[in-house]
Amino acid sequence: MNGWVRPVKTGWVVRDFVPGPDVDEFAEPEQITAELARPGATLGTLLAVQHPHRTPAARARGLSLTDALPIAREALDHLRDNHYREVHDVVAPYRVDGPDGSAHGVLCLVDPAEVGRVRHTEEVFPDVVAERSAVLSGLGCATSAAMLVPVSDGAVLTSLLVDVCAELAEPAVSVVDTAGRRHQMWLLGKGSRQTELLELLQEQSLLVADGNHRVAAAGPSLLALITAGPSLHIGAIHRVLVGTGLSLDTLYRRWRDIGLAVTRGGDPTPRPGVVVAVAGDERLRVVLPDLGGDKPQIDHGVVEQVLVREALGIDPDGSSLRILPAGRPVPDGILIQLAPVPFADVLAVHAEGRRMPRKATYFTPKCRSGLLLAAL
Repeated sequence: MNGWVRPVKTGWVVRDFVPGPDVDEFAEPEQITAELARPGATLGTLLAVQHPHRTPAARARGLSLTDALPIAREALDHLRDNHYREVHDVVAPYRVDGPDGSAHGVLCLVDPAEVGRVRHTEEVFPDVVAERSAVLSGLGCATSAAMLVPVSDGAVLTSLLVDVCAELAEPAVSVVDTAGRRHQMWLLGKGSRQTELLELLQEQSLLVADGNHRVAAAGPSLLALITAGPSLHIGAIHRVLVGTGLSLDTLYRRWRDIGLAVTRGGDPTPRPGVVVAVAGDERLRVVLPDLGGDKPQIDHGVVEQVLVREALGIDPDGSSLRILPAGRPVPDGILIQLAPVPFADVLAVHAEGRRMPRKATYFTPKCRSGLLLAAL
C-alpha cells in the first residue's frame, strides 16, 4: 500500500533475545560511553552499532563517527545473521504491559515530512540530530523506533489493534525487560486487515511522544510505534546540575536574589509551578515565576532559562546540566525535580504551533528497541 504510513518492506525480527541493553535507556553520551566500557558490553550489541565511535576500541584509536561506521555496519550484519530472521511487507502490532502502564501499538514506517501529519513536540539538539542522521544513513537500517501518539480518536486505533492481536494469537516475539514490562509483537502481512489498519493510520495526525531527534534525523522513512494507549503516562523528567562546584546554600541565595520564593525543606514532591532541588539529605522548594501570558507555561523552560541561565550563569545547553528521567540513578550533583507535564498542556502547546522545551516529556510505556529492525 502506498502512502505516508507504510509496511516494513524488508525487516529483521529477533529470534531469541536482543543482545545488550535497550539502546534508548541512555540519554547522555557519557552514559553510553560508560555502558560500552563495561566488561563484555561492547561486542555484539545494538548500542555499539548505534554508537561505534564511543566503544573503548574506537576511542583508543581516536576514530570519528565517520571512521567507525564501517565497523558498525559489519557488527550489524553479524547481529542480523546470528540473532534475527528476515521478513517482508509487514507491520508489527505490539503490546507492552508493565508498572508504568499498558499500550497497544503498531510498528511501521512513516514519512515524517508529510505536511501536517507528524508534529514535533520538543526542540532538539542540532548536534544530536546530525549524529543520528549520519548513523541512519551509514547503516541504512533503523534499530529503534520513535513513539507517535494520535492527537485524537486514539480509542478507535486501540480497539482495532486489540482485535488484530487476538486474531493473530501467538506473538512472534515475547520478552520481559529489566523493569518487568512484558513486550509482545506480532507480524501482520499483506491482506485485508493490514490494509484496514494502514488506512486508519493514514487518517491520523500524530504527536512525537518519544524520539524527536530520531524524527528530525530521519529521511522519508522513519520506524515508528504508533500508539494511543489505552494507559499511556507522561512521567517526570528532571534536570541535574553536575560539576558546577555550587552548593545548595549558594543556590538558595542566588535564587532568592532574583526574587524567587525559596524555602528549605517542606513537601518533597514537585508539582506544576513548583520544583524541588535536592542534594544529599537537604532540599529546597522553589516556586517558579509566572512569566505572564495566557499560554501554558512549561516548567522545564522556566527552570533552564531563569533558575539555571539567569540566576546561576550556566548554559542549559552545556555539559553542566543533564537530563534525568524519573527512576534513573542520580549522578553526583544537585537534582532539580520537576512535575510531569499534563497531556492537556502538551496538546495546547501544539495547537498554538509551538514546541515544548527539550526533554520535557517522558511518555511510558515505551517499546523495547531492537525487536524489529527496518531497512531504510
